[in-house]
Amino acid sequence: MAEGFIRIDRMARFDAGTAFKADLAEGDHLFVGINCFEPGQAQRVHSHAGEDKMYYVVSGRARMSVGDEERGVESGTVVWAPAGVPHGVTEALERTVMLVAMSRR
Repeated sequence: MAEGFIRIDRMARFDAGTAFKADLAEGDHLFVGINCFEPGQAQRVHSHAGEDKMYYVVSGRARMSVGDEERGVESGTVVWAPAGVPHGVTEALERTVMLVAMSRR
């Protein structure tokens, strides 16, 4: 990582064809990135063996699932998925930016 300070607003991009992802920082024990969604875009439900995942909704609104639960989330919400628990973005309800962090064990 070249910088210790990263502006999310300068990294966010939107694409009508697919959700945008950008890596912000990666170390031996933590990965941080952003996911940007246009309305109607989604991220398939998936899981990570041995890695916890956290989403922080920076802006916008979306429907997300963690395990057997699905909820609407909005700016200011933290979504936590422990290692091995299925999670994903069911549908972005408006233009949405999420900070994503994943542990590296």
